[in-house]
Amino acid sequence: MGGKSGLKTLCRLLALYRPSLGWQALGLVLALITLLANTVLMATSGWFIAAMGLAGAAGVTLNYFTPAAIIRACAILRTGGRYGERLVTHDATLRVLSHLRVWCYRRLEPLAPAGLEGQRSGALLGQLGRDIDTLDNLYLRILLPLAVAVLASLLFLAWLAWQSPLLALVQGFLLLLGGFLLPALLASRSHHAGRSEIQLLSALRSDAADGLQGLGELLLHGATQQLHQRLERHGRELGRAQLATSRWRNAGQAVVGLSAWLTLWLFMVLVLPEVAQGVRPPAELSLLALFALASFEAVTPLPLAFHALAPTLEAGERLFALVDQPLPVPEPEGPAPRPSNHGYRFERVWLHHPGSAAPTLRELDLEIPPGSHTAIIGPSGAGKSTLLQLLVRFRLPDSGRLLFGGSDIREWPGAALRQRLAVVEQDDHLFIGTVRQNLLLARPDASEAQLRAALERARLGTWLEQLPRGLDTEIGEAAVRLSGGEAKRLAIARALLRDAPVLILDEPTEGLDRPTARRLMEELLECCRNRTLVLVTHQLELLPRMDQVVLLDQGQILVRGPHGELSQQSEAYRRLLALSPLIGK
Repeated sequence: MGGKSGLKTLCRLLALYRPSLGWQALGLVLALITLLANTVLMATSGWFIAAMGLAGAAGVTLNYFTPAAIIRACAILRTGGRYGERLVTHDATLRVLSHLRVWCYRRLEPLAPAGLEGQRSGALLGQLGRDIDTLDNLYLRILLPLAVAVLASLLFLAWLAWQSPLLALVQGFLLLLGGFLLPALLASRSHHAGRSEIQLLSALRSDAADGLQGLGELLLHGATQQLHQRLERHGRELGRAQLATSRWRNAGQAVVGLSAWLTLWLFMVLVLPEVAQGVRPPAELSLLALFALASFEAVTPLPLAFHALAPTLEAGERLFALVDQPLPVPEPEGPAPRPSNHGYRFERVWLHHPGSAAPTLRELDLEIPPGSHTAIIGPSGAGKSTLLQLLVRFRLPDSGRLLFGGSDIREWPGAALRQRLAVVEQDDHLFIGTVRQNLLLARPDASEAQLRAALERARLGTWLEQLPRGLDTEIGEAAVRLSGGEAKRLAIARALLRDAPVLILDEPTEGLDRPTARRLMEELLECCRNRTLVLVTHQLELLPRMDQVVLLDQGQILVRGPHGELSQQSEAYRRLLALSPLIGK
């Protein structure tokens, strides 16, 4: 990472850390006090033991009350300071991470789905989790140790300079060389191995996440052995990279220890002649020797800090590169229009996916009147999902106009538009938590009766009665405790609870047996009697009950109109009906 780039990333990260600046400053003060108390304790203890021994040998008296009080005070201060420092610094770190996660989500949410569609879900999730977790190093393991090391070293050198300028010069040189420069150099040498470690860890997590998500398909096709071999290979390579990284890190720690002992011996060489000549009291030899060892505690964390610096800045740079992407769907600056109705109208709409030469939708002219029921059918790749993304403003037309409520959809803020929509995607997401918590996302003030009524309309009333804790039953991560059909109907219940004037359903009966699917759709059509309904479906038996059917193929509308009219007038529609009762999406 370049110097300017790293400095810019560091400044941006520090700006994100600003909300908990007070806690961070308090943690710095407590850490510095703890270090100073420990150093004074060690040096005073050495002097006190030596002075008491010499006084006993000489048969003279010594005031032991003052040094004993200093030792007790420093011991109490060190213990209390260490506890307070751990409490405050970890609290500050957790506050920063909480703020960072919310900030990151708010920046990423407007990018989805168009801005993130080129990312593998497993790789993106692994990268985000790893990078945000890595950023907790910045304060706790980098900034705090560096600040404490600099401040404490300056204080130690100032005291030594008052005792002996030569001793201050020796300690200053070895602190700088063994505590700062050599560990920083060794950390830079380990950067290549650390980068390989990060890349291998990312690959391992991505493969593991993809393998878990597609475990059913892997078992079906007998491909689990290949996944196991790939994971095992990544694991071995990751172990080798971690070993190489740890060697450089341990070398930095060894340099600090060696410098501390070298300082002690040099102090003894320089102070012994002064003691022999009577220039310095003999007990001060122990004081200075233990002071030399204890003072290097200030730089002991620096090898780990320097080692963590480059990966932390790279994590920040990756995170900023992700969230700094331009919005694929820019938000208008003005207020939301006042809709005259809740219908849509496409006027010669064209849309290209990024990187695709052929248009996904071409010259689309379509009206979805308010309160009407529209079914969209067609083969795989016809453009149905893209059309739905236009309806919810996840994408904007390249040319032409899409109107909602009589106003161009470009004039609608995304949040204002979606307040009027209830959407059930083909793979709608259910969150870790209870049935109640997932339903309340659509309507936080819903009553118990309203929640049960929504589940009843989604044909989940009997299922609810069988749950061990009713609405407060946990559904597990990714709704693993629910079948595919139950998860789909729970998502539909959440959409019905929203009571929005427009309901958009993408394959709502997927994963259901035909009788359940038929009863569910009858209930949905009854609930949407006065709502605008847009339905992507492959259930042909539903088409006669729709106001209009739109047949898409290769991004174009082949035919549209009522089912009965199309059955009589369109040969393409009749061929499609004759193929199968199921039409793939």
